Amino acid sequence: MFTVGIITMSDKGSKGEREDKSGPMISAIISENNLYEVIEEILIPDDQKTIEKELIRMTDILKLDLILTTGGTGFSLRDVTPEATLAIADRVAPGIAEAIRAYSMTITKRAMLSRGVSAIRKQTLIVNLPGSPKAVKESLEYIMSELSHGIEILKGTAGECAREEKMH
Repeated sequence: MFTVGIITMSDKGSKGEREDKSGPMISAIISENNLYEVIEEILIPDDQKTIEKELIRMTDILKLDLILTTGGTGFSLRDVTPEATLAIADRVAPGIAEAIRAYSMTITKRAMLSRGVSAIRKQTLIVNLPGSPKAVKESLEYIMSELSHGIEILKGTAGECAREEKMH
C-alpha cells in the first residue's frame, strides 16, 4: 500500500472564508483505490515558503510515497505551487503534468492555463492538480492507473516500463 499526503493551497480556505472541496475530492478518490492510504490532508495558504516546508516535511520526515497538491497552479500572483514544488524537487517528472493538461484540453481549452508540475524528491512523487473539484476528479481519474507503477519504479520494487513484445 502506498502512503499519500494531500495539500490544498487556498488563502480563503485556510482562513475559513471558503469551504475547500478539492482536497476532500482527492481523498475520496484515493480512498476508493486499495493501493493507496491517505496519511495526512492539510489546507494551507498560497505562500511559497509554507508550501515548500510542508512538501519537505511530507517527503523527508513522513517519507510519503505520493503527495497530491490542489490549488495554486493558475496565473494569479499568489499561485506559486509549481514554483514551490520545483524549488524542493530533486528531479522533474514532466510527463504526468503534460498528460493531465493534454487530457484536460479535450474537456476545456482553459486547461492550457494550468501551470501544474510533477516532480520527485527522494522517493516521493509530487503531482500538482488543478484547484477545482471537477478538474481534480477528471485529472486524478485519468492518471491513477499509471501512478502506482511509477511509484514502484521510484522505490525500486518494479522493473522498468518497457513491455516485452511478442515475436512474430
